[in-house]
Amino acid sequence: MGEELSKALDIHKFYVNLFGYEIGISESIIIMWIIMAFLIIAAFILTRNLQSVPKGKQNIAEAIVEFIYNFAKTNIGHHYRLFAPYLGTVLLFLAFANIISIFNIIPNFVGIHMRPPTKDINITGCLAIVTIAFVLVSGIRVKGFGGWLKSFAEPVPIMVPFKILDYFIRPMSLCFRLFGNILGAFIIMELAYAALSLAFPAALSIYFDLFDGGLQAYIFVFLTSLYIAEAVE
Repeated sequence: MGEELSKALDIHKFYVNLFGYEIGISESIIIMWIIMAFLIIAAFILTRNLQSVPKGKQNIAEAIVEFIYNFAKTNIGHHYRLFAPYLGTVLLFLAFANIISIFNIIPNFVGIHMRPPTKDINITGCLAIVTIAFVLVSGIRVKGFGGWLKSFAEPVPIMVPFKILDYFIRPMSLCFRLFGNILGAFIIMELAYAALSLAFPAALSIYFDLFDGGLQAYIFVFLTSLYIAEAVE
């Protein structure tokens, strides 16, 4: 069981020879490409031939967009339209990235294991850094550079070092919270599949793969929206 778990936790790499150089591409990156390709194709299909009176697949697209914009409006306020597209993109990507383990029939055809890329700390770290950079740029865009600098001294100047420290603590918090929860759920499911009959792990998968994966995507985006709201208000 320990050996199987170690194999599952290993980040596999595929090597491509390009102009005499071997370039390593991790399994996590390939799965990210698959998810992004799926989202792009799905967006294209759902938004083709839009009509003033929605029906069929257009209802699905409008429901998703409405949920994202309402979520952004509730958490960010009157500047929400600027940031809803980013929040929606991250939410959809993380939702599919976190639950992709349920599609493990695919490896038989493409030679890779459909494991959550977010169990790779490199992926969650990059997402956290990009998110904090987005928060920083958002504050500058709405307040202007001068207003953004002044916000570090609000409500009292003694807050300056703590607000600067926030830009280092927050990405670490986002990174390790997502990484830890997804990795923990992944380990539990691997142990369950190795030690128990198929029926019980399948029931556990409803929680650890679907519910927990969706919840962690929501929490990541929820915290991002709070950080943006603080930066722009």
